[in-house]
Amino acid sequence: MKNPYICSKQKPHNMKQLKPIILCMILAFGFGHCAKTTQDSNGGYLRECSQNSKRAVYQVFVRTGHSGKNCPGCIRGKDGNYVHVNCQGYGNQCTAYSQIIINQTGMYFSATTTDTFSLTSEDFFLMPDRSLDYIDGNNNRLYLNIPEQLVYRDSTTLQFTFTGLSFTSTPAYNNN
Repeated sequence: MKNPYICSKQKPHNMKQLKPIILCMILAFGFGHCAKTTQDSNGGYLRECSQNSKRAVYQVFVRTGHSGKNCPGCIRGKDGNYVHVNCQGYGNQCTAYSQIIINQTGMYFSATTTDTFSLTSEDFFLMPDRSLDYIDGNNNRLYLNIPEQLVYRDSTTLQFTFTGLSFTSTPAYNNN
C-alpha cells in the first residue's frame, strides 16, 4: 500500500490523491523562502521570509507552556479564577508557530500575527518573556526580545499584536 503522505508525480484522479500534493506544495513554498535559521536558545527563533514585497514577513517559533500538575493557574478566567491553559505562559513544553509582521513607530516595535489560529484557537495568548535568535541580512546575530504579556485577539481581524519588542545583540531574557 502506498503512503498517502508521499508526494507523487502521478496525475491525481480524485481529491484524496490531490491533498498530499497540495500539502507538499504548501510546505515547499511556506518554508522555502526564508533566510538562514539559527539554533534556538531554548526559547525559539525568528527568521525573515520574502513572501511580501512591501513588508517583511517573519516566521516565529516560540517555546511555551508548562505542566498543569504543578501550576497554580496563570490566566484569569472569565469567572475571575486563575486557570492553567496548555501551551501558554512560562516553560518550554510546546513549540508555538506563527507568521508576523514587525511594525516600527519611532523607537518602538510591535508584531502582529498574519495567520489566525497558529498560536492558539483561544481568544487570548499568554506570551512568556522570550529572546528569539535571529540572523539579519548582514549575518549579524540579533535577538528579538518579547516581554511577557497577555494578548487578546483583535475582534475584527482576529490577529494578535505583541508590543514592547526590542532588538539587541544579547538576549534580554533567559527563556525559562
